[in-house]
Amino acid sequence: MRRFAALATLVIAAGTPPVFTPVQPELFAAGGTLTNAWADFDGDGSPDLFVGFNGAPNRLYRNVKGTFTDVAVQAGVADARPTRAAAWGDFDNDGDPDLLVGFTPGKGSVLRLYRNTNGHFDDVTADVGLVVDSGAVRQFAFVDVDGDGDLDLFVAMRDRSNLFFRNDGGHFTEVAQAMGLADTRKSVGAVWFDADEDGDLDLVVANQDGDANALFRNDGGHFTDMAEAAGVAWGGRAPRDPQSGTVRPCAADINGDGHLDLFFANYGPNGLFLRTGPARYADASAAWGVNIDGKYDACAFGDMNHDGKVDLYVNGTVTGGVQYRDYLFSNTGTRYEDVTPDNIKALEADHGAEWVDFDRDGALDLSLTGATPKGMHLVLRNGMAKADAARSVSVRVLDEHGHATRAGAEVRVYATGTKTLLGMGLVDGGSGYNAQNDLPVHVGLPSTARVDIEVTVPLGGRRAVTTVKRISPAALAGQSLDVRTSVR
Repeated sequence: MRRFAALATLVIAAGTPPVFTPVQPELFAAGGTLTNAWADFDGDGSPDLFVGFNGAPNRLYRNVKGTFTDVAVQAGVADARPTRAAAWGDFDNDGDPDLLVGFTPGKGSVLRLYRNTNGHFDDVTADVGLVVDSGAVRQFAFVDVDGDGDLDLFVAMRDRSNLFFRNDGGHFTEVAQAMGLADTRKSVGAVWFDADEDGDLDLVVANQDGDANALFRNDGGHFTDMAEAAGVAWGGRAPRDPQSGTVRPCAADINGDGHLDLFFANYGPNGLFLRTGPARYADASAAWGVNIDGKYDACAFGDMNHDGKVDLYVNGTVTGGVQYRDYLFSNTGTRYEDVTPDNIKALEADHGAEWVDFDRDGALDLSLTGATPKGMHLVLRNGMAKADAARSVSVRVLDEHGHATRAGAEVRVYATGTKTLLGMGLVDGGSGYNAQNDLPVHVGLPSTARVDIEVTVPLGGRRAVTTVKRISPAALAGQSLDVRTSVR
């Protein structure tokens, strides 16, 4: 597959600093924030924002046509317990996203699951079998691993064996040991995708404190770590160095070949690994200019300038009195160039980083959090011109019942009537920082000409493909296209 480069007419060229402007900065001024997660919890068509705080009440911002209001108290999710993780997922298959929150150890379960009922959230943790008394909670991932139509749950743990809960009709049973996923390494981040393209979802887990990363191959529901053979055990950092580790793994088609590559945000040099074959990767960190040595917490991929190539945001952490700066990288096709705007360099943005089209204009905006007391949790609007913002499609991948249970699905966009690839994205359950969003897949385009959209769902040993043809980006006008998929 090759790019449809002849159509590219860009206002924001690679290497040109983009403009990101804070919206409602007074509302988003408070620091001490770790995780941010987006979903349209009230079903009005605009993505809403949950922000987890480090001891202050958590916030839930309702988004009404681009204007935010904190409704956490009314919605029932204003917990003041220090929060380390959050995920949106429709665990009960009723058509709206529910909210899972992960706390620091203390009184009561470190997990709390809220059922969404018409925009109000009720604690159902004990009812559904998710009480976990202790542990340093990190990455959540709601994902249908067994193909039974409901969302199972993976939980990465920093100080104990990782957990996997099988969902049976809305009740969870912990089965990590039997599946080969009860890893005792210092796990922090995770992302699910079909690494070997054999029709089921595999798992990359990022580990800290000198522990090797894992790439768990899924063999009929049992998992085997093959990270060493795949070439990603260390993710670009020094092997077995207790001062080094990986915080976040992210998957995206970086070089436009239609396959998913891997990035690792590290304590140590960051790593970029291009896919060379089924679950095989080659280190391209230096060649692509991302092997910056420091301490980094998050990675997030998105096409910020609609040139058909995924750009990259990497968050630097705050540790030992040092603020490691953030990087916004523009993808030139062969290398990443640092185009970080000065106003972003000045932020203490050291944990959550998410791309989201919050105002539904077709351009990806930025959502950031900062853990220090003088930090922030800003939403920044992408200043792309209106005509260029319209050069995109957003695809919401649903199951045959219209429910969002397809984490790990792949979206490819082609010039209509051809196999000329314009862009690709993953229904992502692990980018940002310890968060899972319920957002459509966004693909930037070279024009507003009609496109064909192909959705691949890896499940049960099949890669089921659904194709929707002759979609007009201009007709969508920033709204997402719902694509129902079936694997039967």
